[in-house]
Amino acid sequence: MHDRSYFEKMNPIQSILEQFDFPVYLAPMEEVTDPPFRHICKEFGADILISEFISSDALSREVEKSIKKMHFEEGERPFGIQIFGHDEDSLIAAAKIAESASPDFIDINWGCPVRKVVTKGAGSAILKDIPKMARLTKAVVDAVKLPVTVKTRLGWEESDKPIVEAAEMLQDVGISAITIHGRTRAQMYGGKADWTLIGQVKNNPRMTIPVIGNGDIDSAEKAVECRQRYGVDAIMVGRAAIGNPWIFKQIKDFLQGKEPALPNYDERVKVCLRHLKLEMVWKGERSGILEMRKHYANYFKGIPHFKEKKIRLMSAMSYEECQNILINS
Repeated sequence: MHDRSYFEKMNPIQSILEQFDFPVYLAPMEEVTDPPFRHICKEFGADILISEFISSDALSREVEKSIKKMHFEEGERPFGIQIFGHDEDSLIAAAKIAESASPDFIDINWGCPVRKVVTKGAGSAILKDIPKMARLTKAVVDAVKLPVTVKTRLGWEESDKPIVEAAEMLQDVGISAITIHGRTRAQMYGGKADWTLIGQVKNNPRMTIPVIGNGDIDSAEKAVECRQRYGVDAIMVGRAAIGNPWIFKQIKDFLQGKEPALPNYDERVKVCLRHLKLEMVWKGERSGILEMRKHYANYFKGIPHFKEKKIRLMSAMSYEECQNILINS
């Protein structure tokens, strides 16, 4: 039997995490964490990035939109490609295609609670059948040479939270790290994330792989609190980063004993417009402008009397128009 230090030395994800004082991931979010947004978050201190989740069925059929989701720049490393699915053959095929793009790791999404994913038996639906989760995960681990990680939830519903046992099983089939969102599928994104079970997984003496905590990390103070209270190896920031890439710098500053600084209006405008420009390059002028509409409210959250500008931004159809609304009016 090998001791914990042996596995840490042999685990490439552990080696990646050790590059940082306390690693902070940007959570993969569908139609949010595209290359432009990842670029902005990396600039402000996000350590580890992951693609939007990609359907294994679509990727195995080489659907162009899914292939494009795998794109990343060298400056985004360490970088993972996340896949989801319910069928062993398509998961294996997708993992091999993802591996050909040369990310640093492949992540399997066993946590998405969205109905269109769950009704197909993918995402968090697998939490109703932990042995199947382990079997499908092992198939992916065995099919690729890259390290495989998993992102999942506590369980399907309040009365069924098998995450401690599930994490052990996933470790046993060869995953290199596990990210746990502290909610059940039934909670969706509501209620409060329960970090106590994340802590139980981390402090389980059988666990040797890194445990990344996710859920309700919406401030630098909360990030440090979760690190200290639950001992996780890293944290993952999701919705709190939308329109707020500064959160990564705030976390890093707070860890170093500095007071987290809030961006002023001019800085928000500068970053928002740069984000808009990047989206227009990546998705085309029209699609990029439409894409940014989901970010404006968060970029300017808390700014007094911004509502009128937001309304105008939601109908603006050029960069110049958006710039004029934010700067000159």
